Amino acid sequence: MKASGSRRSIRMGDLILRELANMLIEEVQDPRLELVSLTGVKLNADMSIALVTFTVGGGAERRAAALDGLNKAKGFLRSGLARRMNMRQLPDLRFAHDDFLEDMVYAKPGSEHS
Repeated sequence: MKASGSRRSIRMGDLILRELANMLIEEVQDPRLELVSLTGVKLNADMSIALVTFTVGGGAERRAAALDGLNKAKGFLRSGLARRMNMRQLPDLRFAHDDFLEDMVYAKPGSEHS
Protein backbone atom coordinates (compact mmCIF):
# COMPACT_ATOMS: atom_id res chain seq x y z
CA MET A 1 0.00 0.00 0.00
CA LYS A 2 1.48 3.31 -1.04
CA ALA A 3 0.73 5.76 1.75
CA SER A 4 -0.38 9.28 0.97
CA GLY A 5 1.55 12.12 2.57
CA SER A 6 -0.90 14.90 1.83
CA ARG A 7 -2.15 17.15 4.60
CA ARG A 8 -5.71 16.07 3.94
CA SER A 9 -4.92 12.36 4.33
CA ILE A 10 -2.89 13.02 7.49
CA ARG A 11 -5.75 15.04 9.00
CA MET A 12 -8.25 12.37 7.98
CA GLY A 13 -6.04 9.63 9.47
CA ASP A 14 -5.79 11.53 12.76
CA LEU A 15 -9.57 11.97 12.87
CA ILE A 16 -10.17 8.28 12.12
CA LEU A 17 -7.64 7.32 14.81
CA ARG A 18 -9.35 9.51 17.42
CA GLU A 19 -12.85 8.23 16.59
CA LEU A 20 -11.77 4.56 16.53
CA ALA A 21 -9.99 4.95 19.87
CA ASN A 22 -13.11 6.50 21.40
CA MET A 23 -15.27 3.70 20.04
CA LEU A 24 -12.91 1.05 21.46
CA ILE A 25 -13.16 2.67 24.88
CA GLU A 26 -16.88 3.48 24.89
CA GLU A 27 -18.68 0.96 22.70
CA VAL A 28 -16.71 -2.22 21.95
CA GLN A 29 -17.33 -5.01 24.45
CA ASP A 30 -14.93 -7.66 23.12
CA PRO A 31 -12.56 -8.79 25.91
CA ARG A 32 -9.83 -9.49 23.31
CA LEU A 33 -9.66 -5.74 22.70
CA GLU A 34 -9.02 -4.72 26.30
CA LEU A 35 -5.78 -2.75 26.66
CA VAL A 36 -5.38 -2.43 22.89
CA SER A 37 -3.80 0.91 21.98
CA LEU A 38 -4.20 2.32 18.50
CA THR A 39 -0.94 3.94 17.40
CA GLY A 40 -1.64 5.33 13.95
CA VAL A 41 -3.68 5.40 10.76
CA LYS A 42 -2.14 5.65 7.30
CA LEU A 43 -4.33 6.19 4.26
CA ASN A 44 -3.35 5.08 0.78
CA ALA A 45 -3.08 7.56 -2.08
CA ASP A 46 -6.78 7.51 -3.05
CA MET A 47 -7.93 7.21 0.61
CA SER A 48 -9.80 3.98 -0.02
CA ILE A 49 -7.78 1.93 2.50
CA ALA A 50 -6.86 2.89 6.06
CA LEU A 51 -4.10 0.86 7.71
CA VAL A 52 -4.71 1.05 11.47
CA THR A 53 -1.74 0.06 13.61
CA PHE A 54 -2.08 -1.10 17.22
CA THR A 55 -0.09 -2.37 20.16
CA VAL A 56 -1.10 -4.71 22.94
CA GLY A 57 0.77 -6.18 25.87
CA GLY A 58 1.53 -9.88 25.97
CA GLY A 59 3.02 -12.33 23.57
CA ALA A 60 2.27 -13.42 20.04
CA GLU A 61 -0.90 -15.23 21.15
CA ARG A 62 -2.33 -12.05 22.67
CA ARG A 63 -1.44 -10.04 19.53
CA ALA A 64 -3.16 -12.64 17.33
CA ALA A 65 -6.28 -12.56 19.53
CA ALA A 66 -6.37 -8.74 19.40
CA LEU A 67 -5.95 -8.76 15.61
CA ASP A 68 -8.77 -11.30 15.30
CA GLY A 69 -10.98 -9.18 17.57
CA LEU A 70 -10.30 -6.05 15.52
CA ASN A 71 -11.05 -7.87 12.27
CA LYS A 72 -14.31 -9.22 13.72
CA ALA A 73 -15.30 -5.71 14.86
CA LYS A 74 -14.40 -4.12 11.50
CA GLY A 75 -18.01 -3.76 10.31
CA PHE A 76 -19.12 -2.33 13.65
CA LEU A 77 -16.22 0.13 13.65
CA ARG A 78 -16.90 1.26 10.06
CA SER A 79 -20.60 1.83 10.78
CA GLY A 80 -19.62 3.78 13.91
CA LEU A 81 -17.23 5.90 11.86
CA ALA A 82 -20.01 6.56 9.34
CA ARG A 83 -22.23 7.85 12.14
CA ARG A 84 -19.49 10.03 13.65
CA MET A 85 -17.85 11.40 10.50
CA ASN A 86 -19.37 13.17 7.55
CA MET A 87 -17.68 11.40 4.65
CA ARG A 88 -19.06 10.32 1.31
CA GLN A 89 -16.98 7.17 1.27
CA LEU A 90 -15.29 5.55 4.24
CA PRO A 91 -11.99 3.75 3.69
CA ASP A 92 -11.71 0.01 4.18
CA LEU A 93 -10.12 -0.67 7.57
CA ARG A 94 -7.10 -2.95 7.75
CA PHE A 95 -5.31 -3.72 10.98
CA ALA A 96 -1.66 -4.50 11.68
CA HIS A 97 0.37 -4.87 14.84
CA ASP A 98 2.84 -2.02 15.36
CA ASP A 99 6.09 -3.44 16.65
CA PHE A 100 8.02 -0.16 16.49
CA LEU A 101 7.72 0.47 20.24
CA GLU A 102 8.67 -3.10 21.09
CA ASP A 103 11.72 -2.86 18.84
CA MET A 104 12.75 0.34 20.64
CA VAL A 105 12.18 -1.02 24.16
CA TYR A 106 13.59 -4.50 23.63
CA ALA A 107 16.45 -3.62 21.26
CA LYS A 108 19.59 -5.56 22.06
CA PRO A 109 22.33 -3.43 23.59
CA GLY A 110 25.22 -2.83 21.24
CA SER A 111 23.07 -3.30 18.14
CA GLU A 112 23.04 0.44 17.40
CA HIS A 113 25.03 1.61 14.45
CA SER A 114 27.85 4.00 15.29
